[in-house]
Amino acid sequence: MIERKDKDNNFVDTVVSVNRVTKVTKGGKRFSFSALVVTGNKDGQIGIAIGKSREVSLAIAKATSKARKHMITVPLRGTTIPYDVTGNHGASRVMIRAAAKGTGVIAGGAVRAIMEAIGVKDILAKSLGSANRQNVAKATLNALAKLRLASVLANQRGTTVREMIGSQNVSTK
Repeated sequence: MIERKDKDNNFVDTVVSVNRVTKVTKGGKRFSFSALVVTGNKDGQIGIAIGKSREVSLAIAKATSKARKHMITVPLRGTTIPYDVTGNHGASRVMIRAAAKGTGVIAGGAVRAIMEAIGVKDILAKSLGSANRQNVAKATLNALAKLRLASVLANQRGTTVREMIGSQNVSTK
């Protein structure tokens, strides 16, 4: 995985995979490339995209531009996520669990790239089913898109965070 840091926007771009595709024509073989890029600001914003071009550098540039246009915000609780979540895409399934401080990022491949781009420092993740990097990355994004803050859930339910969780010590952030 190739990682670049953008100085002016504070974004971190990671190239997860580059695939070479061949189209056979009567004149010969035409090669093109597709690149999967993960972009994040290490503060809860993440975007993934695929760019296609006849050259690798152009494919990466297209994917980076597209990923920055279609970013989502992920709610974080300190250095981890608020609660356990599972995401699916195609035949890939990704389970992500919140972890205690000091655990580190225990995840592989595309999931690790996404977690580092978001800024998560403590997480447990397991990829099940297909190991296709694009599907694993999209399943991870699907899981992260399901996350909500406790204050948002309480507002949707028409109650307070304290009533929703009980009489435990509760913080709304």
